[in-house]
Amino acid sequence: MTQHNVNVKSFLYMSFLLLILLMAPAVVFAATGDGHADSGVILKDFLYRCFNFILMVGLLAYFVTKPIRKGLKARRDEIEKTLADARAAKEAAEAKHREYSEKLAKATEEIATLTEAIRRDGEVEREKILAAAKQLAVKIEKEADNKAFSVVAKARIELREEAARLAVELAEDMLKKQVSADDQKRLVDEYMQKVGELH
Repeated sequence: MTQHNVNVKSFLYMSFLLLILLMAPAVVFAATGDGHADSGVILKDFLYRCFNFILMVGLLAYFVTKPIRKGLKARRDEIEKTLADARAAKEAAEAKHREYSEKLAKATEEIATLTEAIRRDGEVEREKILAAAKQLAVKIEKEADNKAFSVVAKARIELREEAARLAVELAEDMLKKQVSADDQKRLVDEYMQKVGELH
C-alpha cells in the first residue's frame, strides 16, 4: 500500500467522523419528538443529507486527490532526480579526489626523486671542487718551491760572482803591493811566450 492510498483513506475516515459529529444533534433532536414534523420525515431528510455529504466527500476525494497525486508524483520524481544528481555529483567529486590524490602522490614522489638527484649532484660537484682546490694548492706550492729555489739559486750565483769579483780585486791589490814593475814585465813576457808556443 502506497503512502498516497493511506492518505486518501485517512481523509475519508476523517470526513465520515466529521459527518457523524455534525449530524448527531439532528438525530437526537428528531428522536425526542419535540419537533413538529414527523420523525420519519426527519430521518429521511437526515439520510438524504448524509448521502449528499458522502457523495460530495467522495467526489471531492476523487477529483481533489488526482492533482494531489500528480503533484506528489512530480515531487517524488523531482526528489529522485535530485538524489540521482547528488549521487552523480558525489561520484564525480570522489573521482576528482582520487585523481588529485594520485597526482599529489606522484608529485611528492617526483619531488623526492629530484631532491635526491640534486643532493647527489651537489655531492659530486663538491668533490670536484675539493679535488680542483687540492690540485691548485699542490700547483701553487710547487710553483712557490720552484720560485724560492730559483731565487735562492740566483742569490747564490750573485753571491759567488760578488765573492769572485771581490777576490779578484783583493788579489789585484795584493799583487800590486807585492809585485814590482820588473816582476810585472817578466810575467807579461812569460805569458806572451806561452801564448806564442800554443800557436
